[in-house]
Formats: sequence, structure tokens, C-alpha cells
Amino acid sequence: MRALLLVLAMVAAACCVADGKGGGECGGTPPEKVAQKLAACASAGKNPDAAPSSGCCNAVHTIGKQSPECLCAVMLSKTARKHGIKPEVAITIPKRCNLVDRPVGYKCGDYTLP
Repeated sequence: MRALLLVLAMVAAACCVADGKGGGECGGTPPEKVAQKLAACASAGKNPDAAPSSGCCNAVHTIGKQSPECLCAVMLSKTARKHGIKPEVAITIPKRCNLVDRPVGYKCGDYTLP
């Protein structure tokens, strides 16, 4: 579990540092806190057939509602890809969680939120 949290912390840190914006897409929230909230989404980000846990869905809902940009940056980071997270799968998590208020049509890199 510690290794997973470390990986997700690196994902969140990479998204904000890569753009040179410091707080960047994740605003004033430390990337480590964002990563901890998304730890429950690791398998759902790799496997389109994996049902996201309620913890994953709650985290995605909270982060996505506050900042779709942050959620997108974490899903598309190079570190996430390096650890097996597939952006084309991760971008579907809000829909797989049946989040009614997800930002449908939100452009996230080469992907559009379904």
C-alpha cells in the first residue's frame, strides 16, 4: 500500500512540476494529498473491466468537481503511464462511477471525458 501511495504521489507531483506552475492544475492542494485520495483508483485506471471502488468514485467526484484540470493532469501524467495507468481507461472512471455531474465533453489531452 505504501508503494502505491508513493507512486500516486509521484504522479500528482509530476503533473504540477512538469508545467512549471508550482501549484498548477492542482491549485494549492499538495500533490501528495491528491495522490492519496486517488490510491483506490489504481486498478480501475489499468483495467476497463475493473469496477471502481466506492472510495475511488468518491475521490474522483470530489477532485473532479473542484478541479477537472487536476484530475486530468494526474490521469495523463508520464508517471501514471509508467506505472501502467492507461489514460484511455482512466478517463472513463467518472463514467464508470456513474457520476451524473461529471464534466462530459471536457477535453483532457487527446481524450474527451465520456
